[in-house]
Amino acid sequence: MAAAKIKKGDIVVVLSGKDKGRSGEVTKSLPKDGKVIVAGINVAVRHRKPDQANPQGGLERREAPLHVSKVAVADPKTGKATRVRFEVRDGKKVRVAVKSGEVISG
Repeated sequence: MAAAKIKKGDIVVVLSGKDKGRSGEVTKSLPKDGKVIVAGINVAVRHRKPDQANPQGGLERREAPLHVSKVAVADPKTGKATRVRFEVRDGKKVRVAVKSGEVISG
């Protein structure tokens, strides 16, 4: 199993699709499916009929999963998309932004 380059809590930039260029925080990671859920990104709208739990019915908006290849970690220095590399610093394995060399927290 490869180490996770994108984790819950990371700020990511969307690389393609309808939300290209937008960024948000990863709220859930689905490593078995290779997908992530990002807050406010890829919002799907479902029309719900009234039922006992929701007598009003209406529109239900929720974030749908995005494939992990469509997002990249945002560089802590610039906020732009960057790849992630693993390095050992002070005896600890840490994630490092390739563009700036900054350590990615998390």
